[in-house]
Amino acid sequence: MKPFSTVLRAYAEARTRWRLFLTVHVSLRLLALALIAPLMGALVNLAVSFSSQSALTDQDIALFILSPIGFVLSLVVASIVLVAAVATFAVMASALRYEQASQWQTARIALVTVVRRLYPLAVFIGLLLLRILLLAAPFAIAAGLVALWLLTEFDINYYLTYHPPAFKLAVGLIGVIAVVLALLLLQRLSAWALALHLVLFDGQSPRKSFAMSAERMRGHHLKLQIELVVWIAMRAALAAGLAVVAGGMIAWMPVGAGAGMLQVLFVAVLIMLLWLVGDAVLSALALGALALILDRHFGGEHPPLPDDLRPKTRMRFGVLGGGVIAVVLGGISLWLGQALFDAVQTEDKVEIIAHRGAAGSRPENTTAAIEEALVQGTDWVEIDVQESADGQIVVMHDADLMKLAKTNLQIHATSTTDLQEVDIGSWYDPLYADERIPLLSEVLAQVKGRAKLLIEFKHYGYDVDLEGRTVQLIEAVDMADQIAFMSLKYESVQKAKNLRPDWRAGILAATAVGNLAGLEGDFAAVRAEIASPGLISSVHAVGKDLYVWTVNDPLQMSKMISMGVDGLITDEPGLAREVLRVRAGLNTPERMVLWLVEELGLDLTPGEYRDVSP
Repeated sequence: MKPFSTVLRAYAEARTRWRLFLTVHVSLRLLALALIAPLMGALVNLAVSFSSQSALTDQDIALFILSPIGFVLSLVVASIVLVAAVATFAVMASALRYEQASQWQTARIALVTVVRRLYPLAVFIGLLLLRILLLAAPFAIAAGLVALWLLTEFDINYYLTYHPPAFKLAVGLIGVIAVVLALLLLQRLSAWALALHLVLFDGQSPRKSFAMSAERMRGHHLKLQIELVVWIAMRAALAAGLAVVAGGMIAWMPVGAGAGMLQVLFVAVLIMLLWLVGDAVLSALALGALALILDRHFGGEHPPLPDDLRPKTRMRFGVLGGGVIAVVLGGISLWLGQALFDAVQTEDKVEIIAHRGAAGSRPENTTAAIEEALVQGTDWVEIDVQESADGQIVVMHDADLMKLAKTNLQIHATSTTDLQEVDIGSWYDPLYADERIPLLSEVLAQVKGRAKLLIEFKHYGYDVDLEGRTVQLIEAVDMADQIAFMSLKYESVQKAKNLRPDWRAGILAATAVGNLAGLEGDFAAVRAEIASPGLISSVHAVGKDLYVWTVNDPLQMSKMISMGVDGLITDEPGLAREVLRVRAGLNTPERMVLWLVEELGLDLTPGEYRDVSP
């Protein structure tokens, strides 16, 4: 049988068992959620306990993972996640081996079979993960060396913005490395395809199962490899079809001035439910089809059911399992619904923070951008500062001028006089050809009495006394009560607080593990995608504020405000002000509708932005 026909038949047979596969898939995902979440939390706490901080962010996370202890804990976490995924597949494979007249009895027997072999299954998964890591390590090192060779001469934002030849070459080489790795993984995984079956059904030891599988698959590798590629392609096509349907429904949603809020709320909830159900069904069918494909390669007669696994009760597994699932899902739905309703703020208390000035309508970090932010009514202006070669504090985000002017001048190695000869506005529009790199002292004079100033310390490894010199400039113009500091580098925040304990300072984070609220500082500024009601509550509970970046979509702005964040860092301060005006006329259910619509993926972002990083 041709590979395409084989895979198509497997999907068709999986569809006839959809109740069985869906029950197994959903039940085990809920079980994994209940068991893995606390375990993962314990591992995160253990990881953080090895540091002197209550949380790890960004670079600290990467450094910890590269440490011996961090690497071991990362392997444990990866193993736990892999156990959950493989366990679901193992139950489906067992269901095919011990299939009964009743699908619900089949599910019960398959689950018991896997539970009885849980220890060797866990050992097998650990060995599988280790083999994959050893296989991928040289390729990962090679990709890292390519990036180090081709993408470190200039600031990374230059490469990401302009895609110069070096960037294209790096992407091409890393792409070739990735393709070779993918082909090698496909070849090895096809050789190991029967190892799980050998552990579960033949009682083989996990260590021997890989070699035995490779021996049994000899001469059949290519056929299975093609089938796996077709299976992946079909899975992707079905997922794309589901996304198209959902996208069409979202586009059809009656959002507008004349739309009734109850109607929009009903449609939004309906789409979310259909999306969740559709994704669950698709995932279950895809795993079931894969189980069918590998079961055929394993071959042999299906063994008789052991006596101690024969049904001894008339209670149908499906009734019990379905009841449990219904209760759990119902409880989760009620809890989420109540939490969502409680989280929606009835009174807007949020400050607008203009990212690098009004960077959506003027060249970033220029006096023009700062002036435009002030005109648009921002509460804060956010800027980036670093030291020049002559010890001046200049307003600039990148380590060099390649992105803004395609000029190879490193900020730390160039005098202020030379830096201010460079045009940093024409890239945006020739109208701003006169824009030059501002000094912090100039920006302080510009915003004094008109808005507050949020200063981000940029560290590229060459600073001398960035925090101390910045403090001196602020005290010289008597603006201590109109500024705040933040940095991606936690030591910088601590240094600022040590210098001036009464001044506002906070940590900036794209990712975080542990208790972010426990870090020193008066606020945390996080990527909007990691903000949640739970994080906001924990930060507020210790008297700190939470800011989110970089929020340019009006629906996401409304969602963040409803969650209760204290500040929106945005390239569009005027748009944020308009969102606040519109929200002032909405009641709580209407604000909830906007939240749900944003969750569905509707994006009203007004334009494209070259750089929304902090």
